[in-house]
Amino acid sequence: MTPAIASSATPSKALPVSLWVVQALLGLVFVGTGFWKLMTPAPQLAAMIPWAGQVPEAFLQATAVIDLCGGLGIVLPSFTRIKPGLTVLAALGCAALQVSAIVFHFSRGEAANTPFNFLLVALSLFVFWGRRYRAPIQPRV
Repeated sequence: MTPAIASSATPSKALPVSLWVVQALLGLVFVGTGFWKLMTPAPQLAAMIPWAGQVPEAFLQATAVIDLCGGLGIVLPSFTRIKPGLTVLAALGCAALQVSAIVFHFSRGEAANTPFNFLLVALSLFVFWGRRYRAPIQPRV
């Protein structure tokens, strides 16, 4: 067997490892943001992020809960191998949330606030693609 054939026959470990790293980072970002929004009083949040004081508090809390659920959903189903397909859906949901945030910020003339949102969209779609098509996690039996 030639080296080229042998190397193509063995799957690379780089993709699964990079997916786990990205999943962990996204989980930390989304869970951290969710807790931060839930635990910080609205006036204090408004001093740090002006839009927080210009939307109903229920909207702010809803985004916090969605962040929290997305962060947990992108890690826990894969980690526990219980319904790992939920990770794929959570990744898609996190991407949709960030696209919504981008639209929200653009509509308010805050385009300068969106680069991190674009990064989160790309990372979420990477997890979606990787866990859906290239390196799915098999459920526990």
